Amino acid sequence: MKSNKLINRSLLFVLVALTFYAFLTLDYSNLVNLQFSNIWHIVTSLLQPDFSYVYDGTSEDLVHLMFQTVVIAFYGTIIGSILSIPFILLSAKSTWGRLTLIPLGMRGLLNLMRSVPALIYAILFVRVVGPGPFAGALALGVQLVGMLGKLVSEELDRIDETPIESMRAVGASSSQIFQYARLPQVLPIAASHVLNHFEINVRSATTLGLVGAGGIGAPIIFALQQRNWARVSIILLAIILVVVVIDLMSSKIRQKLL
Repeated sequence: MKSNKLINRSLLFVLVALTFYAFLTLDYSNLVNLQFSNIWHIVTSLLQPDFSYVYDGTSEDLVHLMFQTVVIAFYGTIIGSILSIPFILLSAKSTWGRLTLIPLGMRGLLNLMRSVPALIYAILFVRVVGPGPFAGALALGVQLVGMLGKLVSEELDRIDETPIESMRAVGASSSQIFQYARLPQVLPIAASHVLNHFEINVRSATTLGLVGAGGIGAPIIFALQQRNWARVSIILLAIILVVVVIDLMSSKIRQKLL
């Protein structure tokens, strides 16, 4: 107990020291350029959204681009969910028994895949398949493989062994055990993870347009560069509204699944 307390206190001391070091090493010289009149101008402009940008009949208005953003997130979630299935099975220790090297290696690969930001994947896929929504969907899908592969394989290893042992006792085969004992336990949790990451993908998809991967990202940057705060405001409101609606819907579905 004493050793645990010593370790915890040491970690707390290191964390506090790193926090102070981070604050002390920040460059605060730009604070001299801070003007409250500029801040007030930005705030008042953001409070006057440009509603004329919501719909103008072209493919470059807010409605079309937000719909495209949600479609990119949905398509990326579908791609990632399907491609993650073999990775989940290869990463689950319960699938391989005593062969620990295979799941260990696969989990290392999944950690590598999910450590790369979606924006980096988007840059790579824009080079491979060209600019557009498809590149954005592929970027979100590949990153989702790493996320779902890790989370669902861990859930597969944590399931209740009682029904599995019962089926083994009556002579069930490995495929029957997986189909009737393992899969029913992990499917609702996996579906919940998929829904949760669909919400995350919607937020991530809003930035993919920065590198030409479709969605609402490019108009945001253009509006910021032009200091068109009214347009920035309406775009932010649309993103918030879409994310809140999707969050409420997925929360209801997850409650029914779990």
